[in-house]
Parts: sequence; structure tokens; C-alpha cells
Amino acid sequence: MKIDDVTLTIFAWDDIPSTKYGGHTQEFKGQSHLGLVTIQTDDGVEGHAFLGSASRTAAHDASSFMKHLKPVVMGQNPLDRERLWQSMWQGYRSTTLRAIGAMDVALWDIAGKVAGLPVHQLIGSYRTSVPAYASSPVHQTTEAYVEEAQELKSRGWTAYKIHPPTEWEWDIEVCEAVRKGVGDEHRVMLDSTWSYRYEEALRVGKAAEALNFYWYEDPLADDDLLNYVKLRDKLDIPIMATEYAPGGHPASYGPWIVHKATDFLRGDVAVKGGLTSCLKTAHVAEGFRMNYEVHHGGNSHNNFANMHLIMAIKNCEYFEVLLPDASQKYGVVNEIEVDSDGLVHAPMTPGIGAEIDFDLIEAKKVEVLR
Repeated sequence: MKIDDVTLTIFAWDDIPSTKYGGHTQEFKGQSHLGLVTIQTDDGVEGHAFLGSASRTAAHDASSFMKHLKPVVMGQNPLDRERLWQSMWQGYRSTTLRAIGAMDVALWDIAGKVAGLPVHQLIGSYRTSVPAYASSPVHQTTEAYVEEAQELKSRGWTAYKIHPPTEWEWDIEVCEAVRKGVGDEHRVMLDSTWSYRYEEALRVGKAAEALNFYWYEDPLADDDLLNYVKLRDKLDIPIMATEYAPGGHPASYGPWIVHKATDFLRGDVAVKGGLTSCLKTAHVAEGFRMNYEVHHGGNSHNNFANMHLIMAIKNCEYFEVLLPDASQKYGVVNEIEVDSDGLVHAPMTPGIGAEIDFDLIEAKKVEVLR
């Protein structure tokens, strides 16, 4: 089996509601563009992936994907995923982690289809369902957080994560109000999106700790390893970092582990260079008795890939669902949904298992890159 073509179909995503998760994204709304990756083989098996998100158009990564990654895989056996991933990684300075991730996910899709197995079973399944947590947007009022958390709890969701306004005093107010609104037993997390100086992070962390929050995520700049070490030494609440820490290769996590700068490692198939990279990192984390909590994938297809990763490892507790849905779900018919017990369930069809809405993509097609 050989790869005989790779195309990237750019298609429009319209009517995205105004959404913000923190200072790192600012506000996004209106239109973006996704890219449908299609790897064709001489045996007729195709692999697919999505490139882009509501907040990051596929155009940011499309050119280097076609110019630098397509030549790496053309004429190659798509089942040689490790060799191809290593070759793509050697040229990462000329491309992006998201581009590598999209090609890698499409290769895994082919492998599952050839084997007749969902990707998590191809890797080796650990489970077939996992709890989900709701991950809030930034709201304009404290009351909006409380109302959202209470409504989701009433529907069976078991955990809620706050993306706060990123003004540290207001953030503490939000944390206190949500805890009061959902009760002491409901799991609540805080993701401050790299927003604080060390002193602010310490104050907010102590408040979240007193409120029995489950984890405290990304309070400091993503490369501020020194202050993460200081912060973790002062707090008992688990710290989560490394989502956007520089580098996607598993080796880039080494300093965070060695210097004891974080309790959990973090990543997803888009921001860390694919399912192959994330799986390697999850196993590194397991070796140090650490969780590898998987971040939202940025688009519907990536979330299927993330789901396979989560189902194939022990050391991840949750599947993240970013709200609102209209800013995160597009181009897939069989979207991942949370059931009444707060669980999401593993795809069971061969490959990645996302039922791509090819009719929508054709109707919204902007161009096809070859």
C-alpha cells in the first residue's frame, strides 16, 4: 500500500457566536475556515483529518502542510506511522505542530480502516467510556457562571471548569459563587489561561484551594517554569500546565517533570503534533505516575482523535467539552455527546470514526489545495 495523493479542502465555517476563553484567544466570532485533509492510497483506502478551528483558520497552517508535509508522505506506506511521524518532526521548523497533527491523525484513520478496528482498539483499549467536564467560555457576569454550572449539573454533568474573566479579584469572586451554587461535592476546576503574575496566581490559587477545586490550570505564562516551581511549592491544590508550553515532542516535557513544576501534563492532537506524539507523552507521564489530561481538540474531528487517545490510556480522567457548542462543533454528523450520566463513549467504527459531513463541506468549499 502506498500514498498516491494528499489534498486539503478548505471550507467555510459561518455564524460562529462571539466566544472568548481568556486573554490568549481574545474574542472570536463570525467566520473561520477548516481544512479537510484527505490521504489517498493506491488500495483505495482514504484517511481524513480536520485542520483549523473557530479561532484559528486553516489558512495559518495550510501552506506549510502542503509544501513541507505532503512530500514527506507521498509514495510511502501509510502504515509506517512512526517513521513518517519522525520524518515530519525532523522538519518541524518549516511547518507547524497543527499541520503535523492533522497528517498524523489521517494516517491513524487509514490504519484503523485497514485493520477494521477503531483506533483505540488498534492501540489497545483501556476503557470504552469516560466522564466529561464542561469548560466554560468567559462570561460577562458572575451570575452567568453560576447559572451555567447549575444547569449542567442538573443535566448529569459531573464536573465544571471555569475560564474566568482573568482579573484576579473578580476571578476569586467567580470561584466562590460557583462553589456556593453547585455545592461542596460537585467537582470544579479553574483554568486561568496564563493570565497572572506570580503574586496574583498565588492569591487565586489559595482561594481555589480553600474552595476544594479539583485542579488549578495555567495560571502563569506558558514558559514560566521557574515561577511554576515556586507556585507548586506554596500550594496543595494540583497544578496543571504544559498545554502550550514550548514544543510538542515528548522530550519537551522533561524539564517540567524534573523540576517538579506541574502535577499534571497536558496536550491534544492539534497543539502537540498528533496522536502519535500525545500517546508517547501519555506513556512518559505514566512512568512518573502523572496524569496526562487531554485538552479540547479545537474541531469536531480532532475531538474524535482525542477520544481514541483517552480510551487507550489509563492516566487521563476526563474528556473536555468546550462551550458553547456552536463554536466547537462543525463538519461532523455524529458529534460526540454527553449522556445523562455525564459520560462520553468511545467510537466503535473502524478508523477515527467521525462521520464527516461531505455534503456540507462541498457546499461550503472555498478551494482544494493539491
